[in-house]
Amino acid sequence: MDLRTFLLQSPDLSGGVCADEFSSDWERVRLNKGAHLTRQEDSETGEFILLSGRLVSSICDQGGKEVCVGLFVGPCVVTPNIARTRDGLSLVSMVATTDALLARIDSDELTNWMVSSEPVRNWANGILREALSRKADREWCLAALSGAERLVWFRQEFPSYESTFSHSLIASFLGVTPVTMSRLRGKRQEPVENPTTG
Repeated sequence: MDLRTFLLQSPDLSGGVCADEFSSDWERVRLNKGAHLTRQEDSETGEFILLSGRLVSSICDQGGKEVCVGLFVGPCVVTPNIARTRDGLSLVSMVATTDALLARIDSDELTNWMVSSEPVRNWANGILREALSRKADREWCLAALSGAERLVWFRQEFPSYESTFSHSLIASFLGVTPVTMSRLRGKRQEPVENPTTG
């Protein structure tokens, strides 16, 4: 999908003129499978829209253990910069699990757009709200649900992802071991009601 078409899907940017001007300030970025978009602790000032392909976001501790904290299938907006950086440094590493095409704009440039354009401001604020809501939902899942319930939650929230990403990545995302993930996949579960969504 091209960037203009993606932006026009938003009710905030459905006016073609705004979307045309806004999309012209983004640059295209191509990643080969296995390439990093960002690396943990590297300088990072970009905002990204994944137009096609897949990305995984992870955090690595000092012992070298990597934990998956985000799964992205294009077209979608990648977690906003403010939610994945601190003091201009990336808190996560992001890797393409397939060849990927992205659009990039510098965070300061997006801020300028938000100041000067109400439709862009509304769009960007909506994106941030969605990202924070997804983060809160995942934290609730990890804190409140058993392993089996986490898998049910995952299937409800990300219906096609189980056949899209490796089961070891999904296990990491859900905070369970790959062995537990394999065992849980063999069981049928009832839907889990998420109290954060009502």
